[in-house]
Amino acid sequence: MSAADSTPGSGEQQDGCRTREVLDIVGDKWSLLVVRHLSQGPRRFTELKRAIDGISQRMLTVTLRGLERDGILTRTVRNVMPPHVSYELTPMGRTLRQATAPLLEWSIEHLAHIDAARASYDARDRAPH
Repeated sequence: MSAADSTPGSGEQQDGCRTREVLDIVGDKWSLLVVRHLSQGPRRFTELKRAIDGISQRMLTVTLRGLERDGILTRTVRNVMPPHVSYELTPMGRTLRQATAPLLEWSIEHLAHIDAARASYDARDRAPH
């Protein structure tokens, strides 16, 4: 154990760094959208790709792998031809959905206000100073 590890509050600093790491993983827009769509039940890759506007195949693959690695979802492969792969939230993933639902609802509710504020800001920013 180093001296830095034994100082008061060092565990809290490490926890804070770990918390940021987790927030980076689950806080990106693609992860939250995948979790949102999987809250309705298991989905296949193509279903998720169609449902999530603007996500590329590569980004969906990367996002699904990250969420699986973190225990947020499970990947099930059924050995039929062609193979049937589906994704489903784990119990921890369902709690993430519950925790983020208010944020997603807030964003939907305020989208028009945000668009208006941005337009106002951009118009003001382009005006001669």
